[in-house]
Amino acid sequence: MVTIILAVCCGLLAGGGLGFSGAAAPGWSVFWGVLAALAVQGAMGFWLKRKVEAGMKEVQGILLLGQKRIQNKVSQWQMRPPGSVRQAQIEIEREQKGFVAQAIEASGKLEKWRRWSPLLGKQVATLRMQLYYQTKDYQKVDELMPHCLFLEPISAAMKLARMYQRGEEGIEAFFEKQVKRLLRFGRGADTAILYAAYSWMLVQKGNIDQAHKILIRGCEKAEKEPLKRNRDLLANNKVNHFSNAGFGDEWYALGLEEPKIKMQRQRVAGSRPF
Repeated sequence: MVTIILAVCCGLLAGGGLGFSGAAAPGWSVFWGVLAALAVQGAMGFWLKRKVEAGMKEVQGILLLGQKRIQNKVSQWQMRPPGSVRQAQIEIEREQKGFVAQAIEASGKLEKWRRWSPLLGKQVATLRMQLYYQTKDYQKVDELMPHCLFLEPISAAMKLARMYQRGEEGIEAFFEKQVKRLLRFGRGADTAILYAAYSWMLVQKGNIDQAHKILIRGCEKAEKEPLKRNRDLLANNKVNHFSNAGFGDEWYALGLEEPKIKMQRQRVAGSRPF
């Protein structure tokens, strides 16, 4: 918003200055005023974009480093299981909250740019919403949701999940709108998590037939094994085996289910595998 106001002011000053000074005819004054406004808008937009991208890159770096630490820890536990699986899960959650909190703090530097541009403001709000979602601070998530852009499947899936958790109306309409938008831009493969989440919600509500129809549609648009597996399970009335675990972190990030850590059994030295 600030960039628009500044651009308009610069355009008025340039056009008005040329017109009142007699340096240009009225028509040319308007032309140069509009051109000046567009030039200022473009220059400031480029400058702001670089500032915001630098801030987002810092946040992404913190997240990638934290995720790598967790993956290394899980790999170690798979080889040498901890004494308590529940304690291991608590430790992972604590580790995750720690680096996400650092990312949230880093993203706070982007807040000052929100008022400069409506679009950049929505991008910053979407980033912070996703970070708060990872820490399960749903109060902050719900505050930011109205100001977010749902251009990516994961952010749209988060919105879908919150609508389900809050018991809101319009889940089907929102799902159809997001799928239609992604298909329009040729991103059918990216719709898989939306089909997975919405079919899971239908299964939880006991709408098995509708969930099966949604999965059939999903399999036509996205070649994902978990979708095909769930489609076949519902077709064979094996509802209890329905699972989106095959989507991994992408699914568990929605907070609809908790991941389970599978530990390998340690073999006693000298023993033979059976």
